Amino acid sequence: MLARLTDGTRVVLRKIRPSDKALLVEALGRLSLESNRARFLSPKRSFSRAELRYLTEVDDVSHIAYVAVLADDPTHLVGVGRAVRLAADPRAAEIAIVVGDAYQGQGLGRRLGLLLADRARERGVERFVATMLSDNVPAHRLFAAISERLRSDRHGAIDELVAELLAA
Repeated sequence: MLARLTDGTRVVLRKIRPSDKALLVEALGRLSLESNRARFLSPKRSFSRAELRYLTEVDDVSHIAYVAVLADDPTHLVGVGRAVRLAADPRAAEIAIVVGDAYQGQGLGRRLGLLLADRARERGVERFVATMLSDNVPAHRLFAAISERLRSDRHGAIDELVAELLAA
């Protein structure tokens, strides 16, 4: 799916592929320390082979993942969104989205979040849950864009959010 960011940059949103492992490693290396901390809650410098397998070899039912790559350079990954169904509650999925620093604030996170919400609803997911830093204002805004029905619990510097996925 072709999308245009607010600055005019064209990106392609597509399902993640097992062959995207190197793109994920490169994208992690381009994240600023602050973006890295916001996504992983603490600094993350690399992925293990097992993590790369988990992140790229998804079943598109219990683990849904999309990437955004530049339309003019599909080897340049600029965003990733994923939803992983909770084993204890298959009607809920944990969501995580990260957007490269140069592409933040241009609507890409929202596009990934809404795409994930649509796909998750099709697969029977009724709500998203997310763990994020309390000071991560963009992530809180993104969650609010996905659903008007939010619950939040604060645990020190960490917020646990639940967003009900309303019918599209």
